[in-house]
Amino acid sequence: MKTNKNIIGIISILILAFGCVNGTKKESENVRKVKDITAADILGNPEYLAISYGGYRQKTRDIQPTIAELKEDMKILSAMGIKILRTYNVQLQQAPNLLKAISELKAEDSSFEMYVMLGAWIDCQNAWTGMVPNHEVESEQNAGEIDRAVALAKAYPDIVKIIAVGNEAMVRWATSYFVRPNVILKWVNHLQELKKKGDLPKDLWVTCSDDFSSWGGGDASYHTEDLEQLIKTVDYISMHTYPMHNSHYNPNFWLVPEDEVELTDAEKIESAMQRALEFSIRQHDSVTNYIKSLGVDKPVHIGETGWATVSNGHYGVNGSRACDEYKSGRYYELIREWSNKNNISCFYFEAFDEQWKDAANDLGSENHFGLINLKGEAKYALWNLVDNGIFKGLTRDGKPITKTYGGDKETLMKDVLVPPIKREEVTFNY
Repeated sequence: MKTNKNIIGIISILILAFGCVNGTKKESENVRKVKDITAADILGNPEYLAISYGGYRQKTRDIQPTIAELKEDMKILSAMGIKILRTYNVQLQQAPNLLKAISELKAEDSSFEMYVMLGAWIDCQNAWTGMVPNHEVESEQNAGEIDRAVALAKAYPDIVKIIAVGNEAMVRWATSYFVRPNVILKWVNHLQELKKKGDLPKDLWVTCSDDFSSWGGGDASYHTEDLEQLIKTVDYISMHTYPMHNSHYNPNFWLVPEDEVELTDAEKIESAMQRALEFSIRQHDSVTNYIKSLGVDKPVHIGETGWATVSNGHYGVNGSRACDEYKSGRYYELIREWSNKNNISCFYFEAFDEQWKDAANDLGSENHFGLINLKGEAKYALWNLVDNGIFKGLTRDGKPITKTYGGDKETLMKDVLVPPIKREEVTFNY
């Protein structure tokens, strides 16, 4: 009997050991699978929703978000299904701290997934100095910015999957800082060379995130040899499209046409939002068609698009009447549905309101692009997520995530503005 007990014991130990080895093997495979995920796997994948992120709470970026605040935000975004973040510069501490926060969350929970499109800010000479910008020469600060981005990509290869060289750095209306495409091309080539040498992961993708026109989708004057070479050198195209801004600058698509004058206000608004979606689709198509005309076949993803909820300027009651929470929510729904259906990543701008962007004007539209406001309230676009309980147990700055307007849609709709009628003599006053 003793012998039988020993045999049974030995068998039990072997079974347990095999189970542990097998379990360890499976866990190892899961970890390896997560580590092996690349930009090619996540971009264009509807299971990996993307968003532009800034965690600044105050009216100045001198006050950086803490690691704890960044982790708080990551948990909120993860609950929303967001798995790819876009950042804009590595000059300030937010981006390095964000990577550290994500790394800590992954250490605490092996199932936590969050990846980053790391932005390296690019300027022309004299940008932001009070001196006349020289758009033909790049800033001497650019080299340091690229070096910092490279260092972070090497330190966090499991998180940083994309480096974006510049943000709207080639579009001419960025009069304070834009550069010519040859500058962006120089740094993209530099990063691609580091990949070839093995100094950066070979599956790290490199791009520039810029206006649709900068990618050749608009004015033909942008169609230069340097841009053509840049298109051939980046791993994919990251383009921006903003029908909300164009409701002021190019309002023809936005104004209510004469054959819709008899529609109800609700119908006019819905029709305008459908035209806004079509506007963005046309801009995406224009870039896609241009790069195909060059014999290039690369993904074209949306690096930025969004819709502010407040404006006391160009887009408010005395302007194009585009900004309010209902239209913002509707645009979010439409652009997400279209981009997911077509396997296009959409880095929606943006996750949270940031009041530093127009610090002297509380009601400036730049302060109000977030899906969640500074009170921890989910705007109309996310009301359904609150109802579904996805924010349960989560807080931002100690406040639970609740709904704006107390969740009262009837009250919200009182602030909705009907676009002007096309035949009207429309004067925008500011």
